[in-house]
Amino acid sequence: MTERLQNGKAPEAGAVRPSGAAAASVRPPGDAGDAGRPAMGAGRDPLQAEPLGGGWLRVPVPLPYSLRFVNAYLVPEPDGGWTVIDPGLNTEDARTTWRELQQQAGIARGDIRRVLLTHQHPDHYGLSGWMQQEHGCPVWMTRQAHRYAVRMWGTDSRFPRELEAWFRCHGMPDELLALLGPHLDSFRERVEPQPQPSYLEPGEIVELGGRSWRLIDAPGHAPGAVCLYEPGRRELIAGDQVLARITPNISLLPGDGVDPDPLRSYLASLAELAELPTERVYPGHREPFADAGKRAREIAEHHARRLEHLLGLLAERGEASAFELCELEFGVHLRRNIHNLRFALSETLAHLAYLERDGRAEARFRADGAIRYRGVTRENGIG
Repeated sequence: MTERLQNGKAPEAGAVRPSGAAAASVRPPGDAGDAGRPAMGAGRDPLQAEPLGGGWLRVPVPLPYSLRFVNAYLVPEPDGGWTVIDPGLNTEDARTTWRELQQQAGIARGDIRRVLLTHQHPDHYGLSGWMQQEHGCPVWMTRQAHRYAVRMWGTDSRFPRELEAWFRCHGMPDELLALLGPHLDSFRERVEPQPQPSYLEPGEIVELGGRSWRLIDAPGHAPGAVCLYEPGRRELIAGDQVLARITPNISLLPGDGVDPDPLRSYLASLAELAELPTERVYPGHREPFADAGKRAREIAEHHARRLEHLLGLLAERGEASAFELCELEFGVHLRRNIHNLRFALSETLAHLAYLERDGRAEARFRADGAIRYRGVTRENGIG
């Protein structure tokens, strides 16, 4: 991998980066999380490019969503070119941000040697094809991440219809189901043109900014996601796997080949990241921070509380659909925002899948196709 990615040069045969809620969990009412925590960069204008040392820039690329921006990173390479990490969602505002920054930094066409993608959610992936066309550069992502992108936004994608059927089984009302297809279809123009990617492999070494970084598999938030770790300076490019003041969304999705227990996979990833000594973490949203391990443990504790709360709801209700539990957890106000509701329901399902695999909850399939859940206790004799 060192040879393949040295200074952003792809193999000759292959020569030729958006809503914030995809990153952030919808927070249940009353859960303040760590909103009061100061972070690196606090007090500065969050929409200005931030010098990070060594010529690196954190580029807040605007989003038309509540998170406001996604972090892209512009990294100088020893050959005088640049690497872009997660360029953002393809909108006019985002393209303007990049054009103005390139003009200010004296970056000419072709100076961006490559794009690296930590994962394929549209707020990270969406501008990668545009940037590939602008600079003639390779776009690197994992093969699994690319398969998921094709499933979501390929020409013959059936994903909107699959998700609609999935949510119907789990209790979403018809008037909300009718919003899903148009909502998901609206992302297509924000990821076009799509890139022709080259492939990263977790465990490989990437030369970035004159230093060697190890690619770390980062499941749970997005299929095929990776982090990059540089042990010499104890730095981590985290994507959305660990975020400073919010938690990444963990979704259970329909279909063959998907992770049947993404929350368990995510918690295992957090445990791995918690073992890495870090002094600087570059996240996909909000400000850089210092200690990935501390933050990983806090997020794991957050999910433990969520699981216990969900068990409490099941005990109170006796039996409920995932949609009913989602509204009890996050509030009925999400009916006004299909974007956030989609992530809230998918995350509720991820927590239910975790409890089911642990033997603490059971899915019950009705003749009409509906799926309902109940807690497993000695008293009800299940399990």
